[in-house]
Amino acid sequence: MSAQMELLDWNRGCHVIAFPLIRRLGRIREVASKMLTKSTDRHAERYRDQVTTGLLGHMTRLAIPEREQDEQLGAFWSAVQAEIARLTYGNRPGGGHVA
Repeated sequence: MSAQMELLDWNRGCHVIAFPLIRRLGRIREVASKMLTKSTDRHAERYRDQVTTGLLGHMTRLAIPEREQDEQLGAFWSAVQAEIARLTYGNRPGGGHVA
C-alpha cells in the first residue's frame, strides 16, 4: 500500500461536542412556561417525562455518553426550576427581591 493511501485511510476518530442544554435558554423558558400551565402535578410530571425522553433521545443519537447525559439533564432541569421561580416570584411588586 502506498503512503498516500495510508494517509487517506487514516481516521483519527471524532468526539461530538453537543451544545450544552444549560445554554438553550429558549428551550428552558419554553419548558418552564409550559410547566406553569399544567393544571395538576400529574400533567406536569407527564410533560416532564416527555421532555426528558426527547432530550435523552437527541443526546443518544449524538452518541453522548450516559454520564454526560445525566449531567446535562440535571443542569437543564435545575435551570427550568430557576426559570419557574423567576416567572412565579419575579413578577411581584418590588421585583420579588428579599430584603
